[in-house]
Amino acid sequence: MGDDAECEFARFGSGARTAGGVGASRGVPRRAVLRASDGVRIEAAYDPYEGAGSYEGGAAPCAIVLAHGFTGSVDRPAVRRAARVFAQYGGVVSFSFRGHGSSGGHSTVGDREVLDLAAAVAWARSLGHGRVATVGFSMGGSVVVRHGALYRAGAHEGRTGAPSSASPDPVTDAVPEDAVRDAAPEAVSDAVSDAVSDAVVAVSAPARWYYRGTAPMRRLHWVIQRPVGRLVSRYGLRTRVHPRDWDPVPLSPVAAAPLLAPTPLLVVHGDRDPYFPVDHPHSLAAAAEPHSTELWLVEGFGHAENAAGAELLHRIGSWVAARWSGPAHGPA
Repeated sequence: MGDDAECEFARFGSGARTAGGVGASRGVPRRAVLRASDGVRIEAAYDPYEGAGSYEGGAAPCAIVLAHGFTGSVDRPAVRRAARVFAQYGGVVSFSFRGHGSSGGHSTVGDREVLDLAAAVAWARSLGHGRVATVGFSMGGSVVVRHGALYRAGAHEGRTGAPSSASPDPVTDAVPEDAVRDAAPEAVSDAVSDAVSDAVVAVSAPARWYYRGTAPMRRLHWVIQRPVGRLVSRYGLRTRVHPRDWDPVPLSPVAAAPLLAPTPLLVVHGDRDPYFPVDHPHSLAAAAEPHSTELWLVEGFGHAENAAGAELLHRIGSWVAARWSGPAHGPA
């Protein structure tokens, strides 16, 4: 991303926080460069509301933040297709996770990606959206569940959302986690408040880490864990993977799911998913609060955004639009 994108973010990324703010009104899509709290640069796009509903000032009442799967990016056709459908239900923020597309850093395959999502949610709120839903696919599905648990209203567990002035790692472009963790409590509180999601949708998400029960997942582990595999990922899949193992191992999606309540959670999974069998969505739904959780097992659906057709995307958008009967976490 170039200087024009930086200027775009300077103009719109920190704009008015009212429902009729300039960023939330109908108009042309926008591009921005965000910065995660650990310093990694994240490319992002905003698609304004294009639905038939009429709102004061032409502003959409909510935003949907779209989190792609591993090897995806903001400009992949499947992501753009999903953004166009979701724009019928609210403003849409899409972005490239670290190590993907033109974003900086290296992929940690679902760990520090919660910081990227937090930056995207905070940007959506800065554009004037009082309610924000996160919709994640595959790896992005695990990230939205963990993000929803760590960045929830009134919570301080989302420590990694706090800003830090520490020097970035030369490999990852990220600051050391202990430096982030030691940030001032008031900064942590502000970061959590800005990055809270009002609803969470996990599509084709894993419930557990290190799953190798299918051939595609065994191939994926080879790509992530072997030096040759990471070269294939970098030059063949255009995804830069961090060479270090998780230390410590992050909270798993199934462990994060019960911490989401009362935030509504929708778990969507296909009965033809080649990566994760249906025990994964069943485990997520069973672990979450039953009164705020729904599970859709979609017949004939494969895996993530590449397999999600318009009908399913519209169903998800309709579910999100129906969630806004409760109080918003963001500016009203």
